[in-house]
Amino acid sequence: MNERDVLLNELAQGLRPMSEGIEWFDGLGQEEQSEVLLFLRHHCVQARAVAEDAPESIRRAGLRPTHTPAVLISRGRIDEQLGKITILAPLDERRKAFRLLIAVLTIADARRRKRFCSGGCSHWWHRLSAVA
Repeated sequence: MNERDVLLNELAQGLRPMSEGIEWFDGLGQEEQSEVLLFLRHHCVQARAVAEDAPESIRRAGLRPTHTPAVLISRGRIDEQLGKITILAPLDERRKAFRLLIAVLTIADARRRKRFCSGGCSHWWHRLSAVA
């Protein structure tokens, strides 16, 4: 666990405001932003994100259905679409991708926590609220 992992999980759990996350993300270089997006994609897949998570994720991210990341997540297999979202190049698209991937992780991890971890688990990120 490192500072970035904690920050991203705090964003996904609503323990930090998204405005703080966007400010942090904008302060990263393009290569670091790409690494963050790949990290988020990986964790969305690990949290078992499903295609049905797309509409609510788009809404929570504050995106219009016509924004590129929203269009991508709404088409095809979600794991493939998340991969496409991580390689968007323009800064404003990467920022939208960041917001969307945080929203997907929020939804998928909440479902995983409810189904598999409600009786307790060893996931360090599920204990953040107890520490914060």
